Amino acid sequence: MKKLSVKQKNWLLSVHIAIAGIWFGTALIMVVIGLSNRNTTSGDALYAINAILKKLDDFVIIPAAMGSLLTGALLCWLTIWGFVKHYWVITKWVGTIALIIFGTFWLGPWTNAATSISEVERLQALSNPLYMFDVKGMIIGGAITTLSLLTIIAISTLKPWGRRNTAKDNDMSKKITLTD
Repeated sequence: MKKLSVKQKNWLLSVHIAIAGIWFGTALIMVVIGLSNRNTTSGDALYAINAILKKLDDFVIIPAAMGSLLTGALLCWLTIWGFVKHYWVITKWVGTIALIIFGTFWLGPWTNAATSISEVERLQALSNPLYMFDVKGMIIGGAITTLSLLTIIAISTLKPWGRRNTAKDNDMSKKITLTD
């Protein structure tokens, strides 16, 4: 497979970084909005805030997470980085997939449940233990997601771990040693 030129790689990398920034920024905003939602004194405002969080999740977080995964896969496939050649790339893959799974099975359902409860109960939702559990889960899970995304972004920038020593590398070093 032909690799991308430097210019093509830089464009794809720019799109990847922008999408990751959108994911991170929106996750951070959702945590801040969720924290401010606890002091709401109007049932309509409580529902509106939850509805906004749901829309941000559905129309920004999910597409950004999928876009990050897709552009990351293209960068691995079409550049010299590869999928498993470098420890920092493997770490980013594991982290990104873990965040998508966490969002799919926990954060998203908590957001949907809180929105549904506040739509029906309005201000009384603040007395509903299930609603309060969902909101706490959204805030704590959102904070964990935000910190995890920040860590993944730092790993992307710093590339702290080197290249893996693979069997192919070992074979090459044996050939070099034998021919010396």
